[in-house]
Amino acid sequence: MSGPMRLRAEDEDDLRVISGFLQDSIVPMGEMCFLPQDNRFVLVANRFKWETAVEEAPPEPPVQLADVSYDDDEGDDILVPFERTNCGVCFDGVTAVRTRGLDLRERRQMLALLALEASSDGVTLHFSGGGCIHLDAVNWVCRLQDIGEPWPTSRRPEHPAE
Repeated sequence: MSGPMRLRAEDEDDLRVISGFLQDSIVPMGEMCFLPQDNRFVLVANRFKWETAVEEAPPEPPVQLADVSYDDDEGDDILVPFERTNCGVCFDGVTAVRTRGLDLRERRQMLALLALEASSDGVTLHFSGGGCIHLDAVNWVCRLQDIGEPWPTSRRPEHPAE
């Protein structure tokens, strides 16, 4: 898949797809906003591009992590097998927002998004550490769109085996 991702979800099955692409996204607390007059909840996330990730990570990360460029024609590019990109996520049809385990005053806090989960009364965003945001909505629509250019990273998110 090439180019910026653009997805729309209107039901639980669609949302599972978006949830997979957003897994391990970094979401700054200050980049989330409920717009009650528009019945909309929006956020900007730094997402790992699972769709372009190679199956196996290299045994050791590259030595040079800064100043990596896709445009270097010198032929000595280092292998950086993964990418991240910013994306906007919008939920329409939201009537209220409830949180658990998150301090909304910590606007600089970075949250790790684990999953999106649909239920009969809305959508819940689950974050590492047990925090969550529940969006009250019945007829919701979720849209995801990549913003800007991706950048290379040598770090692939990992989850401990259970």
